Amino acid sequence: MPFLGRCGAIGLTIALAACGGANKQAYIEKPVDDLYNQAMDQMVEERYAQAATSFDQVESQHPYSIWATKAQLMGAYAQYEAGNYDQAIIDADRFIQLHPGNRDAAYAYYLKAISYYVQIVDVGRDQKTTELALKALEDVVRRFPDSKYARDARLKLDFTRDHLAGKEMEIGRYYLKRGDYLAAMNRFKRVIDQYQTTTHVPEALERLVECDLALGLTKEAKQNAAVLGYNYPGSAWYGDAYALLKGTQEPDAQAQSWFGRTFGSLF
Repeated sequence: MPFLGRCGAIGLTIALAACGGANKQAYIEKPVDDLYNQAMDQMVEERYAQAATSFDQVESQHPYSIWATKAQLMGAYAQYEAGNYDQAIIDADRFIQLHPGNRDAAYAYYLKAISYYVQIVDVGRDQKTTELALKALEDVVRRFPDSKYARDARLKLDFTRDHLAGKEMEIGRYYLKRGDYLAAMNRFKRVIDQYQTTTHVPEALERLVECDLALGLTKEAKQNAAVLGYNYPGSAWYGDAYALLKGTQEPDAQAQSWFGRTFGSLF
């Protein structure tokens, strides 16, 4: 009986092992061109998550082939198309670290930048991703100024800076509404100093006029109004600033000349 018991136990062990093996997917090495073409077919069919996995297989099964390098970058792009932006950034960074001199390095930097860019959220939320997008886009422009990627990055930089300026304005308005004028002024000045080309500068100047007048700084209010009138004479914010200083509702020729005289005398 002990002998039969041992035989039965051995048979049960073999049976369980066989069952476990049946559930485990067998590793099958495929030719590199088959794997790469399969991944590209999946990209065409917009099965991006599967394509990313297939590109990973190219590298893991044939790490020293030229296709492995191509698969690394295509895998990052597949992750981007799949909406896995954080993984796309990780993969693009890895490509940059492993192949800094590769002719496709410019695209890797660009892919990293737009992966941050598409995650930019409204100004009411934290803007850490926007700041990362700004830095990554600036990297593309600085490193590859004559590339097609740099041209698109410059356009996206304008929006990114405008977005960050909008966040500063939102915080500044909050402080202004609370009567915390110094804190508000710091935010508005930051917009003027750091984001001069954005659409928020005229409002920032007008808000500075409001803060100056609330603090009794009439001279500074006139200076900021003069700059506003000189640079943005047709802006609605120019009319508001003039109304605050002169007690009128609409800008007119007298306002234009007053700003011109003030600006000339100051600068």
